[in-house]
Amino acid sequence: MIRAVLLDLSGVVYDGDTPIPGAVEAVERLRSQGLAVRFVSNTTRSPHRAIVAQLAGLGVTVGRDELFTPARAAADWLTREGCVPDLLVHPDLVPEFAGNKFGARRAVVVGDAADAFTYAAMNAAFRQLIDGAAFLALAVNRTFKDADGGLSLDAGAFVAALEFAAGKQATVLGKPSRDFFHAALSGVDCAPGQAVMVGDDAESDVAGALRAGIGSALLVRTGKYRAGDESRFAPHPTAIVNDLAAAVDWILDHRG
Repeated sequence: MIRAVLLDLSGVVYDGDTPIPGAVEAVERLRSQGLAVRFVSNTTRSPHRAIVAQLAGLGVTVGRDELFTPARAAADWLTREGCVPDLLVHPDLVPEFAGNKFGARRAVVVGDAADAFTYAAMNAAFRQLIDGAAFLALAVNRTFKDADGGLSLDAGAFVAALEFAAGKQATVLGKPSRDFFHAALSGVDCAPGQAVMVGDDAESDVAGALRAGIGSALLVRTGKYRAGDESRFAPHPTAIVNDLAAAVDWILDHRG
């Protein structure tokens, strides 16, 4: 039986500031059927409050505990582990870490820093890592769909460069981390096998969810999807659908 649905945002619910046709209505259909809905985004450019405001502007009301982002997971990790963050993130994301009280240990935190990915910034992060700092990756996505409609490099390539140079594996806090998917379900009366993930990234959203024990994972042909993605990564999607509206049709047909 399906009890909860995990939804990616960019490429599934919206593209930039524009809702994908039928997506807002699809979210409401899920809620009207009594299914718990949680939004799990790997965005590392926008703070939590900005994403909530963006969704509200599209007509989707989201409570604080319904939206899960890697930055939120990182702040929790830093507090729990008692670490001071050395941030290599987008400037818009820096306020997410303000006002938190951390300890004396250091941790390099890498997200999609965009133009802040300079040699100097990467080298400073490298030096912190070889000096013993912990290494947190907000996400390791390969690409994202940029504002011009094309694919652009995401944080994963920069994380991989630092891992190679420092000889240290990053702790991944966003998708495809098992803990990230499970955290999204922590406040829901739902075992992982009773949840469905819907995303446009065959690697992080779909294969990651299935490896984390999520019961089903649907790949939409919107957002960053490119022909052949469905067979590029294992495990393969439970189903491939045109968009979120079609994904909701599938979920309700297979609810059990």
